[in-house]
Amino acid sequence: MSRSNLARRVADAAEIALAANKYVTFIDVVTSLRWLHRRHVDVWRQGRAATLAELAAVDEDRLLTTAALLREWAQAKGLRPAETPYVSGSRDRRPLRFTSAPDQAPFQTHWLSPDLTEARVRRLAERHSKAPDLTAVAPLEPWTCAECGDTGAYLIMEDGRSLCLTCADLDHLVFLRAGNAALSRRAKKESGLSAVVVQYNRRRKVYQRLGILVEEAALARAEEQCLADEEVRLRRRERDRERRAEQDVEFQARFAGEIARLFPGCPPRRAEEIAVHAGQRGSGRVGRTAAAKVLDENAITLAVVASIRHLDTDYDELLMAGVPRMEARDRIRDRIDEQLRLFRQPPR
Repeated sequence: MSRSNLARRVADAAEIALAANKYVTFIDVVTSLRWLHRRHVDVWRQGRAATLAELAAVDEDRLLTTAALLREWAQAKGLRPAETPYVSGSRDRRPLRFTSAPDQAPFQTHWLSPDLTEARVRRLAERHSKAPDLTAVAPLEPWTCAECGDTGAYLIMEDGRSLCLTCADLDHLVFLRAGNAALSRRAKKESGLSAVVVQYNRRRKVYQRLGILVEEAALARAEEQCLADEEVRLRRRERDRERRAEQDVEFQARFAGEIARLFPGCPPRRAEEIAVHAGQRGSGRVGRTAAAKVLDENAITLAVVASIRHLDTDYDELLMAGVPRMEARDRIRDRIDEQLRLFRQPPR
């Protein structure tokens, strides 16, 4: 890839992140470029990789070039640099390294919009400088502790080694399953020592939070607090649910309007159905991505392509017949291109 083409792709990825967050990080760009998946970033943040580069699909030189191009783009946009240290979620809380190079500053710099208020800048600085939660992993495969040779339900990283909770001095903590946000929040606040428990989801290819490890006495205090104000929290949850529903309807309407603008030949009812399907909260579909939330043209097109694939081609039948997914997509590519051409034509 030429430097000019890479610069264009970096700028596109950075524009999306800036529109969504009002700041841009190196990680925002490389994950948008698909050189790293979010699961790779999770593994790195857990302290289970020496550098982020060893998990990337490109070499260290390409990552360094990308950081330089991001800096050039950000300076041209008038963004403010803010160097932010990254600390691992392992027991030793060691500084995280992006590459093996001595200088990590090019990768740690966050580029802030001048539109950010000073209060928001301070909150961002506090949030990013704070050490991440201690992370315990519920492994899917058999494993052994690096110190005692035993095993357990959870492992925690220390000095690049997998330790059981006993060897990590965390075996006095009890597990609180995720699902009750108020109880989890209060138990963590009351507990002098805690750890987030995650497990890798092979289907979704992400680490998912299972719950937290907290001190038993802290959990008991948190349960008492929750019982005392349960009715208030129920009313608040209902108000939040209504607000989220209103936000979803507004977003889906704007999404459908953008489909109509880009694809005037797409029937209005079809555009609405695509917007509702792609933008469903919690679905993980393209409409919930950062790019879609700022109505990025590529994200809108991907949502339309997904609709065409399932409704206007024999793609689903090919999958049911055992045709490999990528081969099935190759077979229907011409049909998708033709339908996109028709959707882009204004109605007569």
